[in-house]
Order: sequence, then C-alpha cells, then structure tokens
Amino acid sequence: MSQTGAPEPENLDPQMSNINRNSSSLANGEQDQCLWMQAGIVRKKYCNRNYRCSRCVFHKALMRAVQDRKGAIVHWQDKLRQLPHWRRPCVHHMKGTIEYRSCTNDYNCDHCEFDQYIQDQFKVHIMINPVDSFVVDGFSVPQGFYLYEGHSWAKVEENPSVRIGIDDFVAKVLGPFDRIECPLMGKKVEQGKAAIKIMHGEKQAHVLSPVTGIVTSINPQVRNLPELANDAPYGEGWIMTVHSSTIRDNLKHLFINEESRNFISKEAKRYLELIEDVIGPLSTDGGLPVNGILGTIPRLGWERLCRLFLRT
Repeated sequence: MSQTGAPEPENLDPQMSNINRNSSSLANGEQDQCLWMQAGIVRKKYCNRNYRCSRCVFHKALMRAVQDRKGAIVHWQDKLRQLPHWRRPCVHHMKGTIEYRSCTNDYNCDHCEFDQYIQDQFKVHIMINPVDSFVVDGFSVPQGFYLYEGHSWAKVEENPSVRIGIDDFVAKVLGPFDRIECPLMGKKVEQGKAAIKIMHGEKQAHVLSPVTGIVTSINPQVRNLPELANDAPYGEGWIMTVHSSTIRDNLKHLFINEESRNFISKEAKRYLELIEDVIGPLSTDGGLPVNGILGTIPRLGWERLCRLFLRT
C-alpha cells in the first residue's frame, strides 16, 4: 500500500474483468465484489460495507489516488464508460440488487430516475408492529398476518402490495440463520414454490412463497444481519415485498388469526413428537424447547425438519 492507502500499481489489473460473471455471482450468494474489482481496477477486493462506498476507507484511498496519480489509476466509472453502451452494467446490477440492466445515463446516478426509484425502494422501512400477537407453545403468532403451511407469512399492505417473511416457528426450529437470500427485484415468485433460501452453517433449504407476484423490494438489512429474521421475524426481519395481482385467490390458501393459532399448535405438537421420538419423553413442566435446538439435538436432522415443516 502507498502512503495514500491505495494499492500499489503491481496490485492493479489493467484488464477488464468479466462484469456479467462477477455480478451474477453476487446474485448467487457468493462474496460481494467491490465495484473497483468488478470494473477491473483492482484484482481482488471484497465489499463488507453493503456497498456504502462513502464509508469505505479503501474507496476513499482509491479516490485520492485517482486525483493524485494523473491517470495511473482511473475511476471505476470511467473504466466502464470505455465499454460499448450495451456492455455497461447498471450499478444496482453490480451490487447484486437486480437482474442485468445496462446503464442508460452514463453513470450519472444522481440524475437517474431509475436510481431514484431504487433508492426509494430501499429506504429504511418503518418497523412492522402487529396489532396483537399470541404465544402458542413458545411460538409467536401475530394477528393480521397470513401464515402459509410452509411457514412463510404475508402481510397485505396497500393493495396489491404484500410484504413477505419467515414465521417465528421455522426461525426458531431451523435458526439461527447465517444467510438469507431471496429473488432479485423484478423476478416472479409463485405461491407454493421455493422463493427464500435459508442457510445454517453448511446446510441450506428453501422456504415456499405464500403468494404469487413480482418482487418489488427486498430488505437490505437482512442480507447483512440475517439474525433479524430470528429476533424480529414479523418486524425488521421481513424479507421482501411483491406486487400480487392474484392476492384474493392466494389468501384462500393461507391462515389468519384463529386459523394461524390452530396451525401453529398442530405444528408444535408434531415438533414435540419428533423430539420425543429422538430423545425420549420430555419433562411435564409445559415447556417446549425451541431456540437453537438443532444444535443441541443434531439427531433431529436438518433434512427431516425441512421436509416436515417447510414442505420441501
């Protein structure tokens, strides 16, 4: 590193990296590649700040180097501007937020209507506070939220917008999660089909979507803090929102209020029977062990729990 904090010239890659390959790897859950790396300015640098470049020391050092070295280092945007228009990826594609889209504004994001739309979608949302909630055998069941048999939930907001997440039952039975992924904005999800990927160590599984629709936003906080889905599954731990034109038909297959309580009660009973089948009868104090039990009783089996409760 030089005195400016920027990489020395020998650590720079003069060749253009494969933007499509790099950014698609983000969508597949691999390490987030720094924008400077994706543009081919540096060989290897991964982002650990969720692309908040203004807070990144590495980014600031390179910006100083761009100004000080008189052309020895170019800005990543200038590097991409050298490409044909159809090969200039939108910044939000490079960040793994959307499917491939070309930049149509010469990387002048401050004056881009699409960028403004994305920023509006990703503003911090007000925490969702259920009007009321019940505790059924140790699991929280919120009023006004629809539950699906695959343990995802749906909250109808401004019609036809629906917020989606993972319910408290599966968060406790299979959590804590190390990573959570969902489809990018613009992708279609279908009721009863895999939509959300959860990972616990080397294990992974899919949670079914409770409704059919087009993804309109995803929760950026859950990407970096997957524990939110455990700590506040019906609040800050929401996963995504979708635009659903079939919401009325979808709701016919979901549970709400008393139906949800009965559903979770039956699932808790199945869960207890599974535990007792593996380790023998539990104490009769009325308590049901829930949090992180898979780590305590690995014989329960990740695959078996997913098959029984995620319906996958």
